Amino acid sequence: MMSHEEIVQRYSGLARQAMSGEPALDCGPEPFADGGFGTAGYGENDDLAGLPDGALLASLGCGNPVAVAELRAGQTVLDLGSGGGIDVLLSARRVGPYGKAYGLDASADMVELARRNAEQAGVTNVEFLHGGIEQIPLPGQSVDVVISNCVINLSDDKAAVLAETFRVLRPGGRFGVSDVVTDNTADPVRQAAAERRIGCPAGALGIDAYRALLAEAGFVQVAITLTAGHGDGVHSAIVQAVKPAIGPGMEIRPMRATDAAQVLAIYQAGLDTGQASFETVAPSWEGFDAGKLPHLRYVAADTETGEVIGWAAASAVSTRPVYAGVVEHSVYVHPGCQAHGIGRALLTAFVAAAEDAGVWTIQSGIFPDNAASLSLHQALGFRVVGTRERVGRHHGLWRDVLLIERRSSATGTVPDRR
Repeated sequence: MMSHEEIVQRYSGLARQAMSGEPALDCGPEPFADGGFGTAGYGENDDLAGLPDGALLASLGCGNPVAVAELRAGQTVLDLGSGGGIDVLLSARRVGPYGKAYGLDASADMVELARRNAEQAGVTNVEFLHGGIEQIPLPGQSVDVVISNCVINLSDDKAAVLAETFRVLRPGGRFGVSDVVTDNTADPVRQAAAERRIGCPAGALGIDAYRALLAEAGFVQVAITLTAGHGDGVHSAIVQAVKPAIGPGMEIRPMRATDAAQVLAIYQAGLDTGQASFETVAPSWEGFDAGKLPHLRYVAADTETGEVIGWAAASAVSTRPVYAGVVEHSVYVHPGCQAHGIGRALLTAFVAAAEDAGVWTIQSGIFPDNAASLSLHQALGFRVVGTRERVGRHHGLWRDVLLIERRSSATGTVPDRR
């Protein structure tokens, strides 16, 4: 495995080749051509006309992320590992004069090449930055779309790349990259040799590992689509995901242990209303942590102060394997922040993450008097499946509980006929 410095030096040399008018190849000519790398990754309908030769010569990607990024006029897009700038220049066309396209590359030579190419193409709504994709030199929530073309596989800290990507995206922002992934079906030695053969010296992520890291960073609606096979379990792929949407000044992200005090305070405030649960006292953090699944925990936070203003989490309903895809969920919003769409945004993100995790049933219980919660859940696909009448005494009164559930439209709906 090559070090970060060796990889940067390698691509700096390729940039200098492109600046001198030579094609830049990061693997042998035959694997490069046969694998659909470089400009071969762009279809016949992709308009490469008018792009400088330097951008085309330094095209080293494994696909066309711009084609799946759904860029719209006025948006801001960031290309991680922008190389000679081909995808930045294509993105700049799509976002138009009121949008902006950033390119970030760890090689100063590549940044110089990209700036030359932009100047030659007469494109002004672009900016090329020098730096590592593990520490993106942009403020949080500053871009609408992040793209990348066969670069994340080169990083030796892919978790940091995805966490930084999540940080710089605005709520509702999209991640759409071309990358190399592995399916872990081949002998590890042969798989590693295949990665080296196509210029993947830092090692590609397995498909399941990629999904897990995206979820850990906070992304939902994760989709990995294989586009080309390179042998021995190595593939080019399109990887897509979304940062959960929420209103201005807020962000939905994974819950952290440092959120404990605020999460429990919101929990207690909800219990104090008498409409949230039969419980009357919030558990300790140790009790909360033990009772909730380690994934599917999210908070809504104020991006300026960091204050937690709502949370969602899930518990397993049974340890039996047959119920592995059934969870019971909770959603709580700070009493002073209700009626601002925070609960809906949290529940929407939770449902999307549950779909990604293979959950086929989300269930819970709601007091009939809690009309706001019932309306919210029904709006997001939950249905009432029954009523447990006078099931428990709460503050001296017998109370009913409505049992609600949401069945996945993607998981667990097709009978297993094996």
